[in-house]
Amino acid sequence: MVTGNMLIIIFLLALGVLFFLILKLKVDPFLSLITVAIGTALVMGFKLKEVASVVATGFGNTLTGVGILIGLGVIFGEFLAASGAIEKIAQAVLRGFGNRRSAAGLGLTGTVVSIPVFFDAAFVILSGLIKSLSKKTGISVVSFVTALGIGLIVSHSMVPPTPGPMVVAENTHSDLGLFILYGLICAVPATLVGGYFYGLFIGKRVKHSGEIEAAASLEETAPKKEISTGLSFFMLALPIVLILSNTVSQLLFPNTALSSFFGFIGEKNVALLISVLIAIVVLSPYISVPYEKLYSQAINSAGIIILITGAGGAFGAVINQSGIGDYLIKTMQSWSVPVLLLAFIFAQILRASLGSATVALVTTSSILGPLAGDLGTSPILLGLAICSGAIGLSLPNDSGFWVVNKFGKLTITQTLKAWTIGGFLAGLTSLAMVYILSLFSGILPGL
Repeated sequence: MVTGNMLIIIFLLALGVLFFLILKLKVDPFLSLITVAIGTALVMGFKLKEVASVVATGFGNTLTGVGILIGLGVIFGEFLAASGAIEKIAQAVLRGFGNRRSAAGLGLTGTVVSIPVFFDAAFVILSGLIKSLSKKTGISVVSFVTALGIGLIVSHSMVPPTPGPMVVAENTHSDLGLFILYGLICAVPATLVGGYFYGLFIGKRVKHSGEIEAAASLEETAPKKEISTGLSFFMLALPIVLILSNTVSQLLFPNTALSSFFGFIGEKNVALLISVLIAIVVLSPYISVPYEKLYSQAINSAGIIILITGAGGAFGAVINQSGIGDYLIKTMQSWSVPVLLLAFIFAQILRASLGSATVALVTTSSILGPLAGDLGTSPILLGLAICSGAIGLSLPNDSGFWVVNKFGKLTITQTLKAWTIGGFLAGLTSLAMVYILSLFSGILPGL
């Protein structure tokens, strides 16, 4: 087996090969991750008979924690979108903020909506609000595009049950309810700084031209009858409340029948399954799209995410079993870079290079997650620092970049100024919040 500095060199070369396969040769991330995982194991000196087993075990162990959840989460998001619940939530939040602060309302709406609904779909659905809001308020379209995009990507990268942060919570062995709570505490300031305040700033300096493109799917998913605002918020909050009930009951009523009951219904897979089953029944009057189509769309989306997530876990397993973890601990102890900042930088590099927040989250947490105890930091804080790094620096190699560019009707330069820089500022703000939370280690639960 390879030891010492060669571990770091091979690791960096493996990342370089991964970037080359995905960016230059346009190989699918799943195939790239699996190929690099096997190749890295061989170069590291793993026994030939162990290579396939290590990769397969890493793949399976990762999906044990999140595989079911990803499938259920995507289905739940499809039902919320098709019923019109997402639009109702958006309208209610915007009414609450008023015209002057409508950009902040749109950004925070994005932060809430992107918890159950994936970024691309949520941006397409909510982008239809941008044109009417801009005309009504006189605020630049660019400001609204920035606020919406940043609000969506922040929770997409930070708040479970979105798959990326869910994997981070799993890999760092964090309490899921507390991870959601602290993730939201970090997400709101990040959205306001990178989405709202920076959005207003850049909106005054970038002249937008062109009409906002409405989502082509909206007409197809028009509900049979209008859903109420209360029901929309109820359905959105249901899985989160169930998961949090587990955490709260364990804190207030440990080792009781009540905590056992809430421990069951608040277990992440059970909580989301309950939410999906309730959605199937309760949202039926508001959905005109055949259920078969919704299931098909959800399964197609979930399949890709599950494969990439498992492959990222396989690559992480190879890295961990190579001994690089112990070596990194010894090496980082001699560095002056704090561990939370290091986690942020690592995730940020992967995010910018690979163009995928999910891949960055899975890969970084697979490598650093098991080291939280040895590094002397809270698993939740380490996980949130990783999540913060996955928010910003979206470049043209990211599909989200083109979603914002197309539906926001921005030029590439405008997209870089509004979306890319705004996301970077949001990530830094989130990291600052992680450090603020770290000041309360030992006082707040889980920290």
